Amino acid sequence: MAYWLVKSEPFKYSWDRFVADGRTHWDGVRNHQAANNLKAMRVGDRAFFYHSNEGLEIVGVAAVVREAYPDPSDESGRFVMVDLAPVLPVQRPVTLKQMKEDPLLAQMQLVKQSRLSVCGVSDEQWRHVCTLAGIDA
Repeated sequence: MAYWLVKSEPFKYSWDRFVADGRTHWDGVRNHQAANNLKAMRVGDRAFFYHSNEGLEIVGVAAVVREAYPDPSDESGRFVMVDLAPVLPVQRPVTLKQMKEDPLLAQMQLVKQSRLSVCGVSDEQWRHVCTLAGIDA
């Protein structure tokens, strides 16, 4: 299993709406590195759900439920999307400030490449964030 982090602005698509929907397609990614991350996702992989711009924190965990397929909103045909489903909310949100100050997390793609909307997360980083968040995911 691989681990990821997906970012969404809460005023556009929040964790609460994701939970209410029960499943969504993760589309609109136009950065090649982020798109490559989408292409690498496999069914069963887990992803932190991160509120960007407002909140700046990890608020939940999602699962990949459908692997990469063409994003119909991309007229060029080069970009893909995946389907995600909510797994569980965190008990304690983990903020960007916390991650930047934590030696185990300071090297996360989220911290090093802050504009990347879909990031890889190492096994060690995943376990540490789960501990900080008060979850076992």
